[in-house]
Amino acid sequence: MLTGLSWLALEVKSLERARTFYEETLDLSVTTQRDDELVCGAGETDLILRRPDRFPRGGLHTHYAFSIPHAEYDDWWDRLSEAYDLEEAQFGSVSSLYLYDPDGNCVELGQQDVSGPGIDGIFEVVLEVESLERAASFYADLGFETGDVGGDRERVRMNGPMALELWEPQLGIADARGGVHVDLGFETEDPRAALEAISDRVCAVERETDESVVVRDPDGHFLTFTGAQY
Repeated sequence: MLTGLSWLALEVKSLERARTFYEETLDLSVTTQRDDELVCGAGETDLILRRPDRFPRGGLHTHYAFSIPHAEYDDWWDRLSEAYDLEEAQFGSVSSLYLYDPDGNCVELGQQDVSGPGIDGIFEVVLEVESLERAASFYADLGFETGDVGGDRERVRMNGPMALELWEPQLGIADARGGVHVDLGFETEDPRAALEAISDRVCAVERETDESVVVRDPDGHFLTFTGAQY
């Protein structure tokens, strides 16, 4: 039902400080600049950095993952470890490194089958939820499929346009400390069909037009279903 991740929006205190991190440290290009937000390109997905001046505000303490080519991993590690206390995790034959941005969002750079050079997409986003069972059922009706259920951590991993991880509050290599305004934009051929699939369980329908639908999921996260690039 959902064919792509259009954007992830994060809340930041200082646009200039956030810009320095994402543009200079992670080599993302700023494609749009407005008074209250910056838009950076990450492959087919936009990363929006937004001041908390309006709703949707953008994710707070959000964990998400950038795709990097396999061959670039060691170069990224060597470069970032000079200024950051990195953490590393191994997932089968692939590795990921973790660091925190200036606003406390946990940023992962993980080896994926992408061309690059550099960051070439967002392949995972984590949502903090109150009930894993309720959230998993909700996102299953949008076409996500459960791929893994955590053992040592209360989480459910679902596969769709990207990997969606649902976490109950917890601390660890990437903390779930309250991403209470996560704002995600999804591409879909039929925004109204996406709304129909979950309309009985949304907190609110914020906007509904022929081109796009904006809802808040059962945990208050903002979801936009759009038939075209916003």
